[in-house]
Amino acid sequence: MKIVLTVNDETIRTDVEPRLHLGDFLREHLSLTGTHLGCEHGVCGACTVRIDGTLARACLVLTVQADGCRVETIEGLSDSDEIADLQQAFHERNALQCGYCTPGMLIAAQDLLLQDPDPDRNTIREHLSGNYCRCTGYHAIVDAVMTTAKGRRGE
Repeated sequence: MKIVLTVNDETIRTDVEPRLHLGDFLREHLSLTGTHLGCEHGVCGACTVRIDGTLARACLVLTVQADGCRVETIEGLSDSDEIADLQQAFHERNALQCGYCTPGMLIAAQDLLLQDPDPDRNTIREHLSGNYCRCTGYHAIVDAVMTTAKGRRGE
């Protein structure tokens, strides 16, 4: 099927198989390997992207469903510096270890901070609850999001 979508501000015109998942398309056809595929059931959050500004699991979305949409991956958010402060806080707070969950975690954290510039620890934990991390225990991740929120508020 012929589709047109915008990925990280670049218009993509392509032909795809109707059964191709967005995560596979991003990784295999566009070489955007920051979108990780973990469970392929929409549970782990490693494949989190934004589609038209809303969080989505790229392993559950067919590429043809993104026809006409704006897709943003971790590469797009990083290249635009939208999450530079959040990435720095993750680094400083040691909020990443193996790094597998980090792209999805960063996108989810940014989503929260755009909705709530002053979240408490419970709100952060709740918002990130759909993103699994097997290494960190989440404390450092929550600390990094809190640090970023305070910095964005000028505190």
